[in-house]
Amino acid sequence: MFRKEETLAMRNKLIGKSCRLFYSDDPVKIVKAKGQYLYDENGQQYLDCISNVQHVGHCHPSVTQAATAQMELLNANARFLHDNIVQYANRLAATLPDKLSVFYFVNSGSEANDLALRLAHEYTKHEDIIVLDHAYHGHLTSLIDISPYKFRKLTGQKEWVHVAPLPDTYRGVYREDHPDPAQAYADTVKDVIDKVQLKGRKVGAFFAESLPSVGGQILLPKGYSTKVAEYVHSAGGVFVADEVQTGFGRVGSHFWAFQLQGEDFCPDIVTMGKPMGNGHPLACLVTTVEIAGAFTANGVEYFNTFGGNPVSCAIGLAVLDVIEKEDLRGNASRVGAYLVDLLKQLQTNHPIIGDVRGVGLFVGLELVTDKEQRTPATDGAAQVVRRLKDKRICVSTDGPWENVIKFKPPMCFRMEDAKLVADTIDQILTDIESGH
Repeated sequence: MFRKEETLAMRNKLIGKSCRLFYSDDPVKIVKAKGQYLYDENGQQYLDCISNVQHVGHCHPSVTQAATAQMELLNANARFLHDNIVQYANRLAATLPDKLSVFYFVNSGSEANDLALRLAHEYTKHEDIIVLDHAYHGHLTSLIDISPYKFRKLTGQKEWVHVAPLPDTYRGVYREDHPDPAQAYADTVKDVIDKVQLKGRKVGAFFAESLPSVGGQILLPKGYSTKVAEYVHSAGGVFVADEVQTGFGRVGSHFWAFQLQGEDFCPDIVTMGKPMGNGHPLACLVTTVEIAGAFTANGVEYFNTFGGNPVSCAIGLAVLDVIEKEDLRGNASRVGAYLVDLLKQLQTNHPIIGDVRGVGLFVGLELVTDKEQRTPATDGAAQVVRRLKDKRICVSTDGPWENVIKFKPPMCFRMEDAKLVADTIDQILTDIESGH
C-alpha cells in the first residue's frame, strides 16, 4: 500500500483535476469500510453520514456473497436470456404503482435520466423540458443541459429548457406561512407552461427529483406533484420522477419518495440508481406500457451491454432482501425522526441553525448568519464540516449556497450514531460561538 502522500501525489498527476475529493485540502484515505463506518490507512474509524450509495451498509455480507456467487457462475452480456433480470424487475414492480411496469436496466443514474429524456421525446414528440431551479440530474451532456446547478456555470440555458422555482418553503418565494404552498408552487409551473406555449413550443416533460437534494435537501409540499402532473399532462407532456438519490426506502414511510405526495400521484417515468447496487454500478428506468410502446415503435433497437447483467441483478436482489429482512425502512423512520428531533433541540440554542428538515434518513441542517434575513452561512457550514471531520464524522454540504449540511448515511445508521452527531455538532457550534 502507498503512503497517503504518495497516493495523493500520484492522483494529482494521473487523475483529472475536476474529479475532486472530499476534504480536498486534507483528504481522508479510506482503505476499509463496514456498515456505517469507514477506516483510514491508520485504522482510525470514521462515522459515514455521506454514503447514500452504500444503502444497506458498506460491504454487507449478503450483498458481497451474492455478487461473488454469481460472478463465479456467470456474468454475460445482458442480451442473453437469464432469470436474474426478470426476477429483479418483478421484485421492483411489486414496490411500484401498477401502471409502472416496463423496465430498462442501465449502469448509472445519469444513463437512466438520459434514457428518460429519449422516452419522453419519443412518446410526446415534443422537445421542451421543464426542470426545477438548482436541479442536478447527471453529468452527460444531455443532462447538464437540464441541470441549472451545472449549466449556469457552463454554456447557459438552452432554448428548449425552462426553469420553474424550487418549491423551498424555507427560503423560496412561498414559505412556511403560506396557506397552500403546494398549489402556489404548482401554479409557477403552469406559468412556465403558458410561456412555453406562447412561444409556439410544446412541453415534452417535467423533470424533478422527488426530494431535491443538490437544491438543499428540500421536502416538496404535499400535493405539489399531483397538481404539476395535471398541468403537464394537459400540455401533452409526461412527469419524470428522479429517484436516483431518494429511492429504496430512504424516506422510511414509503419505498419511493414520490409516494410522499399521496396515493393519487403516479409519475409516468421513474429513474433510479445510486442505492440500487450498494456501490455496484446499477441503475434503472421504469415506465408505462404506452410510453415503452412508443419507444419500441421507432424501430431502433435499444440495448445496454452491461445494464441488467446477471451479477448486477443478483446484487440488486440481495439489496432488496436486506432492506426487507433488516427492516431498514423502519430503521430509517425511527433513527431519522430521532436525528431531526435532536437537531431541532440544537436549533433552540444555536442561532446559526436556521432550519432543520428531513424525512427518514434524508435530513438537512441549514445554517444562516441571520435568522430573520435567512442569510446563508456558507463559511460557517464549511467550518462545521471540517471540524466534524476532525472528530471523525464525515458529512458534506449542499444547496445553492453550500450552507445546508446534509445527512444521507447508510440505512443501518443507529440511534447512538444520531446522538453522537448531534452532540458533536452542539459542541462545535458552542466552541464557534465562544470564539474558539
